[in-house]
Amino acid sequence: MPSISMFYGLVVYLYNLDNKQHKQPHIHIKYQGEYCVVSIPEGELLAGKLDSKKLNLIKAWISIHEEELMANWDLAVNGETPYKIEPLK
Repeated sequence: MPSISMFYGLVVYLYNLDNKQHKQPHIHIKYQGEYCVVSIPEGELLAGKLDSKKLNLIKAWISIHEEELMANWDLAVNGETPYKIEPLK
């Protein structure tokens, strides 16, 4: 699945039909070989690890784009392609 956003070396993914394991809205993050899963809209780390400064950037981005992320989540769990979201600037 292509990424939905990219900023400060963080690549954000939202996978189609991905509501089985974590059972709540979430995004996948890749950063310099690290991988994690973060909940929407809480910004809670569900799996993996990420430097605290980078996690704070993700939380800020989630806060700014919460409505877009939730709309994308609905698309993704229904097998539709999510839209790109503006990066953190």
